[in-house]
Parts: sequence; structure tokens; C-alpha cells
Amino acid sequence: MIQVKNVTAQTDLDKVFEIRRIVFVGEQNCPPELEWENEDVSHHFLATYNDTPAGACRWRKTNYGYKLERFCVKQEFRGKGIAQKMVQTVLDNLPEDADYIYLNAQLDAMPLYSKFNFIAEGPQFEEAGIQHFKMVLQKA
Repeated sequence: MIQVKNVTAQTDLDKVFEIRRIVFVGEQNCPPELEWENEDVSHHFLATYNDTPAGACRWRKTNYGYKLERFCVKQEFRGKGIAQKMVQTVLDNLPEDADYIYLNAQLDAMPLYSKFNFIAEGPQFEEAGIQHFKMVLQKA
């Protein structure tokens, strides 16, 4: 069973940060100093699979709009629908006035975000040594 919840307790945030450390710093070799920023202004989410911490993500308000960030699922839980549940939960959690919603998607994750009506905008770019495209939510 997949659950995704907005978390604020330090014990839950520790789980979120550990998942991000495993996936981004460990697997993807992202520099740790780039991984830990804007934590205090972000709304953090923890995904569990059968009550085991499995994924993490966040959103935050920027000068441009609402940015979805740091979506990751631990390797042993991939392919179970956790990322889709995280995207839907985060979108449902945004304020009603969230009119511009965007993210920077790793190339492999673009098909996931496309399912939610995000479209690529602008040129491909590198962030933390990984190729990305900015994607913007197209509202119906």
C-alpha cells in the first residue's frame, strides 16, 4: 500500500532527507552541497510502501510560481506507482491560487510528468551533472 503525506516532524524529515541522500547523492553522484538548499521554505512529502519509507519530494513557492522538486524513489521500490502517487499528492496539496506550476525534470522522468500534463519548455540544460528540461503544467 502506498501512502504519501506532507511531513513537518523532524523524525519524518530525517527519513525524507535520508531517501534523498541515498538517491541523489549516492546513486546519482549529486554534490551534497547542491542537494541541501531551501529546506526551510519547502513543503516536504514522504512516501511509504507498506509503511516503509520509499520516496520523497517537495514543493516550494518561488518568484516565478510553484516549483515541484526532489522527486525520488529508492531503487527497491521503483515501478510500483509511488512516483505517480507523489506527483498527484503534491499537485493536490498546492494552494488553489497556484497558477504557474513547474519543475526541472531529469530526462528519464519526463514521461512521468507528461502523464500529468507537464510539457517541456526551453532548451535542455545540466543541473548537478544531470541533463534536465524545464517542464510547465498546462492547465485544462
